[in-house]
Amino acid sequence: MQTTSVPALIRAAEVSRDQTALLAFTAHGLRRLSRGELLDTATQLARTFRDAGLGRGDRIMIQAPNSVEWVVIALATLINGSILVPVDAQMGAADLAHVLADADPARVYTTAALRQALPASLPARIIELDTLTLPAPDAPANAMPDATTEAAVAPEDVAAVFYTSGTTGPPKGVPLTHTNLTSNVQALLEERIAGADDRVLLPLPLHHVYPFSIGLLTVLTVGATLIMPRSLVGPRIAEALGEGEATILLGVPRLYEALWNRLESRLTGGKAGRRRLLHGVIGLCSTLQTRLGHQPGRWLFRPVMKRLAPRLRLAVSGGAALDPAVGARLEALGWTVATGYGLTETSPILTLNAPGEARLDTAGRALPGVALRIVDGEVRARGPNVFAGYWNNPVDPDEVFDAEGWFRTGDAGRIDDDGYLHLAGRLSSTIVLPGGENIDPERIERVLNAQTAIREAGVLETNGRLAAVVVPEPDSEGDPQAEAEAAVDAAQGELPGHHALGDVQFSADPLPRTRLGKLRRPHLARLYEDLRAGTRRVEQRPIDPEDMAPEDQALLADATAAATLQYLTERFAEHRLTPDSRLSRDLGLDSLSWVDMGIALRERAGVELGDEAIGRVETVRDLLQEVIQADLAMGDDDDRAGQSLIQALQSPEALLGDADRRALAPRGPLRHGAARLALGGCRLLNRLFARIEIDGEWPEGGPYLITPRHASAYDPIALTAALSRERMEPLFWAGWTGLLFSSAWRRAFSRVARILPIDPGAAPRRSLALAAATLERGHSLVWFPEGQRATDQALQPLRPGIGLLLAAHPVPVVPVWIEGTQHVLPIGHVIPRRGAIRIRIGPPINPSEYGDDRRHIVECVGSALNALGDEDRSNE
Repeated sequence: MQTTSVPALIRAAEVSRDQTALLAFTAHGLRRLSRGELLDTATQLARTFRDAGLGRGDRIMIQAPNSVEWVVIALATLINGSILVPVDAQMGAADLAHVLADADPARVYTTAALRQALPASLPARIIELDTLTLPAPDAPANAMPDATTEAAVAPEDVAAVFYTSGTTGPPKGVPLTHTNLTSNVQALLEERIAGADDRVLLPLPLHHVYPFSIGLLTVLTVGATLIMPRSLVGPRIAEALGEGEATILLGVPRLYEALWNRLESRLTGGKAGRRRLLHGVIGLCSTLQTRLGHQPGRWLFRPVMKRLAPRLRLAVSGGAALDPAVGARLEALGWTVATGYGLTETSPILTLNAPGEARLDTAGRALPGVALRIVDGEVRARGPNVFAGYWNNPVDPDEVFDAEGWFRTGDAGRIDDDGYLHLAGRLSSTIVLPGGENIDPERIERVLNAQTAIREAGVLETNGRLAAVVVPEPDSEGDPQAEAEAAVDAAQGELPGHHALGDVQFSADPLPRTRLGKLRRPHLARLYEDLRAGTRRVEQRPIDPEDMAPEDQALLADATAAATLQYLTERFAEHRLTPDSRLSRDLGLDSLSWVDMGIALRERAGVELGDEAIGRVETVRDLLQEVIQADLAMGDDDDRAGQSLIQALQSPEALLGDADRRALAPRGPLRHGAARLALGGCRLLNRLFARIEIDGEWPEGGPYLITPRHASAYDPIALTAALSRERMEPLFWAGWTGLLFSSAWRRAFSRVARILPIDPGAAPRRSLALAAATLERGHSLVWFPEGQRATDQALQPLRPGIGLLLAAHPVPVVPVWIEGTQHVLPIGHVIPRRGAIRIRIGPPINPSEYGDDRRHIVECVGSALNALGDEDRSNE
């Protein structure tokens, strides 16, 4: 295998300069760079590095999310002979300080948001990618790289220093030479995993060597197209899978587990019977595939998979071990699965389960040029891809390499007769009990994680016995912790007796993991001790990204999700927030509060959630995913994205369905007669139970919006006493679906009484559209602006829906103060009792008085109602 530098290897590829090299989904649209544009721009930037005095061996750090600029800076650094130091954009403050001191970079590229985490005294020059302008690609046609630059880059030079994730201590710098990286790339190319016609989707952060080497360098070398999603979250990945027409997906096990769970949920709707049927079909497809060598799932599930990823053929998993069951399910769906094993120190791949010959219960066979052997149960490796030692030697070389120069991987394993490697977990994680039993904690964790009531589990040793930290599945139908406890008992029945857990602690927060999903076991031990001692903080506090699972951390890389989370943190400052916090149960968000939430999301995050999306939201995580999806959908339709909700309500008919239009249709003779009977019933109740005093007059003409104070469920009945039959005829009422449409007879009564189904929780846009259409058709409308019954004498805060409605359709507003109904029919009572009721009709508020600012509209209506209440109390 010929040794060479990264720039020379990429330059040697026989690929057209016009071939699309990079397809990036960004906040400003799709960004496409040809191979010539990408390499020329990188070469130009390398020249600016030289002009600035940056040369061979100088460290250039990038701490930022994936972007076109990230890729260009990385390539320019390698072309220039400098050393690339890619750093996790979400690295904690302590680890970041250590890396900065250890790497001593001459230049740091970051973002404006991340810059504040850098020390003010940092001697390196700091450049923000947000405002960076890349040099124009005006280099000569053969510009990658020129002879002078190439000569300055020797294969034995360090190309990059990757910092380990710090699962067992501070991050260690892993220097990889150009030979380390290119030898691994060349070995992978010999396996013919990808070709120049492939389009490879990379939903992983480039600061890890796995996506950097396999996802960037290998793709550029083979001449394929690299697709980068806008951010590393589900909706953005789905967008890039479909619109990018990806043929290969490069992921980690947690991504594929989430992908399978999402597919399973969509196909089964959460029904146990459907889930069993799906698993049966999947099992049958796997059996036929094994026996016949064909993939029946490719055509059986084609309609589903076509919507998700129309051209995807290969799913590559690395970074951690893929659950063989998940891999088998993906293959049963029609994809081919390939997996690999390796470490940062091995650049990174040691073994590969190649497409078409993968044995997913193993780690695969050694790559060409890689030698493996097992010594004392440990996997040891040698080859041109293996590094020579850590940066600044924080570890004794004798602990890293044996006497013959073989790298100690720290993984337990064996090699079978066919050359396939079988791994048995990290030797450092193996638990030795007092009785001498060697326990692989990952085995217990796999059994626990297979339980539906357990989201994740981590196993450790404490005081000579096994213990675990378990995160219950919050979507359990009953008590999550009780169901998780039962699941632990069930899982223990599947394990040998010496694997029994002596203690289990339950955590509401995700377990500490690296960005690639590896469990941070020292952090797990600290979490266990905190939970056991009761010192784990459970009081209110904002979400700390370092406490979040990697996939949840990725959500915050999206600006829309980050803005939404910031709003939630401010609004629910008195609550303890986690990604699993339920908006209703844990945060007390009632259905009517969704109107407030919708306005805030529009103002703070720039998105609007549709009715179906709101119906899917249960947890904070759901909300973050939905706002990302909504932002994505708005970006697909520039005209729609430019409309505010007010503008949409100015044409409300377009937002209505057939059922809505029927609700607004004129009454027929039968319903007209039933309405007169219903009105007569209301007036009979008033004569029996209420002495009603009415003060004020209704305005002439219409339409107008009647906004009564809401004190009791008896308010609408009392209000009929103040309305003549002629005024009642064209009048509509806004009624909450949870009360007035909760049964067949109530729905029938509501249709007769012309009560509109208003549900701000599940359908705020539809509710407001119904009200707007009512006014637009010339009908007056009764709308209780508080949204809920008062519990005292004071007016409740008005919901913002009235501001949106009147901003879109400015009509006169008639404030009405109702007093006494709370005594006639108190909350919790169904039978009225005798009492006096006063109805005070205020002077109408003309549109010229409240203007078109929705906040000012709410204030004006609230002030008018309070004025009526003060007047009423002064007359008592």
